[in-house]
Amino acid sequence: MTDPNGSATNPSPAVSYARRLGSWDAAMIVVGGVIGSGIFLTPAAIARQTGSAAELLAAWAVGGVIALIGALCYAELGARRPQAGGGYVYLREAFGLIVAFVFGWNLLIVNHSGALAAVATVFVQYAGAAFGVTIDNPGPWAVATIVFLAGINWFGIRAGSLAQNILTVLKLAAIAALIAIGLSLGGAPAPSASTPTFSPLAFGGALMPVLFSYGGWYYVNDIAGEVRDPQRTLPRALIFGMLLVAACYLLTNLAYLAVLGHDGLAASSAPAADLMRRAFGETGARLIAAGIAISTLGFCNISMIGAARVFQVMGADGVFFRSAGRLHPRWRSPNVALLLLAAWACALALTGTFDQLLNYSTVGDWLGMAAVIATLFWYRRAHAAEATAFRTPWYPLLPLVFLAVVLCVVAVTIWNHPFDAGMGALITVAGLPVYFVWRRLLR
Repeated sequence: MTDPNGSATNPSPAVSYARRLGSWDAAMIVVGGVIGSGIFLTPAAIARQTGSAAELLAAWAVGGVIALIGALCYAELGARRPQAGGGYVYLREAFGLIVAFVFGWNLLIVNHSGALAAVATVFVQYAGAAFGVTIDNPGPWAVATIVFLAGINWFGIRAGSLAQNILTVLKLAAIAALIAIGLSLGGAPAPSASTPTFSPLAFGGALMPVLFSYGGWYYVNDIAGEVRDPQRTLPRALIFGMLLVAACYLLTNLAYLAVLGHDGLAASSAPAADLMRRAFGETGARLIAAGIAISTLGFCNISMIGAARVFQVMGADGVFFRSAGRLHPRWRSPNVALLLLAAWACALALTGTFDQLLNYSTVGDWLGMAAVIATLFWYRRAHAAEATAFRTPWYPLLPLVFLAVVLCVVAVTIWNHPFDAGMGALITVAGLPVYFVWRRLLR
């Protein structure tokens, strides 16, 4: 149920989300939710799966187009239902509460909590590298990072957004410096062998990590209940944010290729550090480690902001702890949902189980996004006369293209990693009995 402004109502009618975020804040959330550590590391893996620099750049360009299509679809969904909860809300309305719960179950058990634990650990490792310190047991430090971010976000969206804006600007500055140094430095060796024959199957396999690096634009829809003039702000933020991300990704890959070449990039385990090391020695490697640490901390922050809103709406619907459905009376933050999310992410960080969970969740994550975008067809049919400030262009072509590409890439991933995909399916199916038990206990 929503108020006239589209904000989600809560068990206590006196407390609801406050619309405090403008276009800049929303755009920084889009950028911060997409750019984590992937662009600093993933290009090497993509180079190993592609046969040439042109093929590598094509993979990143195609991935950017697909991600932009997904963002355009989310822009219409956000304009239609500008309230907290994002994809969970769209699935609940279009396909029913049980489907929405399974989606939220994956976010809670694996996707959001696992990503938060994993990236917090990456932050600790790169922060240590920036100071020249090797951290043998990053778990406790990752827990401290998660608790610190939960403390900031306890004080509401304005505090969390301010931290996000600062971190996103700093990560963009780090990427801009990496691009400028790489393109000006150059010196890449010539290719050592002839270009191999293009393989569509290999190219499809390369697209999965590319799409994973582009994922995260949906976090802004999770906090739509706190965005001013959301019907216009959300589409602008999503389109601008994704175009900026795509430009950063393509230019960064050009910088890697200019310095390392395709073969050198494929042989690298840390291309950003290798590039900076060539330019400034070990000092350069430490500087980019600091940049990666800032980027990953920003991702952790927005992951926490978005996920807590989803779990708050689930609590209000009675498919999560009822107390999680309440907001803090002063700060209007989902403080109980925030604490529960942080506690589970801390447990994953301490036990170190997140890496395998994330491997299991990769297929389910993109299938979940595909399911959310499929709700657009339901909205267009069931609410054909409903006025909306933004409509996905070239409908139904663009959402169909997104769904087709995601299904093809997922199929390739299942073929290459059947065990991980099977475990991910088991985790998803496990949500069904949990749903029925939870609903029965709450009667």
